[in-house]
Parts: sequence; C-alpha cells; structure tokens
Amino acid sequence: MSQPSVETVTSGADKAKLAAAAVLVVGAVGAYYALGAQPLWLRVIALLGLLGVALAVFFVSEPGRQLTSYGRDSIREVRKVVWPTRKEALQMTGYVFAFVVVMALFLWLTDKTLEWVLYDLVLGWKR
Repeated sequence: MSQPSVETVTSGADKAKLAAAAVLVVGAVGAYYALGAQPLWLRVIALLGLLGVALAVFFVSEPGRQLTSYGRDSIREVRKVVWPTRKEALQMTGYVFAFVVVMALFLWLTDKTLEWVLYDLVLGWKR
C-alpha cells in the first residue's frame, strides 16, 4: 500500500518572503564587507541586525511556521522519552565494551587461523 503523496502549496507571498530573507542574508554579508573602513563592532552589529531581520522574515513565512511547529513537536517527543538511569547506562556501556573485546578476539583468532591455513598448510611458506 503506497503512501499518498503530500503536495506543498506555496503562495506567492511566501515565495516573496523567502526571496526577501535571502536578499537580506546576502545584504548582511555585503554590508559587513562594505563597512570595511568602520570599526569592527559596527560591522558586526550591521551583520547581526540584518541577519535578525532575515530570520524574522523567514519565520513569518509558511516554511518558517512549519519549521517552528516541527521544533515544538520534536521537543514534545523528547520529553516523552524514558531515559535510562545512571546504573542502566553504565551497565549497557559495559556490555558494549565487553562485546567489542570478545569480537576483537574472535576476529584476531579467525585472522591468525586463516593465515596459518593459507600460508603454512596450503602454500607451504614457512617463516
């Protein structure tokens, strides 16, 4: 059973807002370099101010509202997670380390066995 396709409808106003936000970002970088003769603090304030305005314009568009909604939903879901206690986390970490050590020994033993079979028994190369 296939999922129904979701079609996003973007209005002309939203496209204009996104374009304005992009122009503001480019303008912020351009202003930073255009004010090259000014003190650094003034250049940084101009950059951050224009970037702030660009963010504000973005967040009033539909994609910005969707991003905000997604963020709220994500935070709500993270609050539902049952996190392990410290003891459980340490036990699981110990199990992982033990498994890694056992797997490393197994792979080393397998490698050495294959090396012995191929080089000493099959090919007859004695070291």
